[in-house]
Amino acid sequence: MPGSARSTAGDHRFDVNLSILFTELPLSERPAAAAAAGFDAVELWWPWVDSPTPGQSELAALRKAIQDAGVRLTGLNFYAGRLPGPDRGALSLPGEESERFRANIDVAAGFAQSLGCTALNALYGNRVDGVDPAEQDALALENLVLAARAADRIGAILLIEALNEPESPLYPLVSAPAAVGVVDKVNAATGLDNARFLMDLYHLAMNGEDLPAVIDRYAEKTGHVQIADSPGRGAPGTGSLPLEELLDRLRKAGYDGWIGLEYKPGERPSAEAFGRLPR
Repeated sequence: MPGSARSTAGDHRFDVNLSILFTELPLSERPAAAAAAGFDAVELWWPWVDSPTPGQSELAALRKAIQDAGVRLTGLNFYAGRLPGPDRGALSLPGEESERFRANIDVAAGFAQSLGCTALNALYGNRVDGVDPAEQDALALENLVLAARAADRIGAILLIEALNEPESPLYPLVSAPAAVGVVDKVNAATGLDNARFLMDLYHLAMNGEDLPAVIDRYAEKTGHVQIADSPGRGAPGTGSLPLEELLDRLRKAGYDGWIGLEYKPGERPSAEAFGRLPR
C-alpha cells in the first residue's frame, strides 16, 4: 500500500521502471508517485523516443522532478527508438539510427551523471533486411565501445540485455550466452571491464532458458536485474515464475545490486501493483 517501505524487501533492493509503471501519469509526476509508494530508486528507458538530443529545458525538468521526489536514478537506457514498440534499439542499425545513437551517448551519460546514475543500458537493435548481420555486429561493437568509454568517464557500467524471441524475433540477442558474448567482446575491445549483463528474468523465461543455470553461470557478470512474471509480463504472483526463489539464488550467487520492477500493472493503478514483491 502507498507509504510502505518497498525499496528493500528482505535482502533485495527494488527500483521502479517509470517507463512501464506509473504510465497513467505524466512523466514529470512519476518520480513522486514512486516515492509515495515507498520507493527511493527508479530507472528509465530513454524518455524522448523521437529525440536522442532533447533540449536542455526538457532534461532539466525531468532532472528536477527526480530530485524533488527524493529518489535515486539507478539505471537509464541510451536512445533506443520507440519503446515499447518494434525498434528494440538503434546502435546496430546502419545509417540515421546509428548516428542518432552516437549523438545520444554524451547526452545520456551527462544526464545520468547529473543524477548519480551508474548504469547505462544499450539495446542492440534489430536485424535489418538486406544488411549482412556481420556488418551490423561490427557496427554494434564500434558503437558499444563508444558507449562503454562514455560510461567509464562518469564511473558507470554499460549494460547489455537479452530480449525474448517471441516478442522480438528480429533482435539477435535472445539468450543469456548471446548477450554475455557481446559483453565479453566489448570488455576485450576497451580493456575497461565495465560492460555487464542485464539479466531480465522475464525475457529469459520467455526464451525457455534454465533460469537457475543462467544465474549460477552468469551472476558474476551481471550488473543489473529486472523482473516481471511470466507469462504476461505482469506483477509478481500473476504468472508462474518462482521469483522469490530465483532472487534468493541470485543473492546467494553473489549478486547484491538493484532489482528493477519492469512489469505491467494491469488494469489497476500502478501504486496497487506492488503487493506481492519477493521478500
